[in-house]
Amino acid sequence: MDIAASASTTQTATNTAPSVLRHLHFARFAFAIAWAALFALTSSPFGSAAAALAVLYPAVDVGASVIEARSPAAGRSRIALSLNVVVSVAAAVGLLVIGTGDRGDVLLVWGAWAIASGAVQLAVAIQRGEQPGRYPMALSGALSVVAGTFFVTSAENATSLGSIAGYAVLGGVFFLASALRLRRATIKAATKAPSVPSTSSLSVSS
Repeated sequence: MDIAASASTTQTATNTAPSVLRHLHFARFAFAIAWAALFALTSSPFGSAAAALAVLYPAVDVGASVIEARSPAAGRSRIALSLNVVVSVAAAVGLLVIGTGDRGDVLLVWGAWAIASGAVQLAVAIQRGEQPGRYPMALSGALSVVAGTFFVTSAENATSLGSIAGYAVLGGVFFLASALRLRRATIKAATKAPSVPSTSSLSVSS
């Protein structure tokens, strides 16, 4: 057995999960900010460009959930992430069907999706235990439920969809906070990790 190779493999496996989440959350932050800017520019009047963007947001959430569910970071949260895929697919289909129709319907579907996906996000954060970055995600999920409830209750009298852009920005900020905490934890772990002895000195036959 090669002790150095074994130690290196263990260290790589330990670092993989936070690394996947860190890169994913940085990407989602960048996407959310860019998406919010484009949606704010195109949502009034609500035309085909804004309608396409409305479908795109939950569609990207589907992809991100699939990536996360297949990563080492998923752990016990794979079922919750799979549920989020179903919820986000339903939201994307619903928004696609509405198209450039009534703004109230758009806000209603978006609100229902925000409530469901926020609840799942909160559940995933709780299941992550002591993993870095869980607190921003837990808070993001809870606020998503609150925002979704507001969207649903105000859908009947909706005159603007600008609040959706604000929702995306806030979500992006929480993704950034989570990514930064994961990055800090990775750096801290790397500085504390013992150096791996060379293969020449600690290679033994099993």
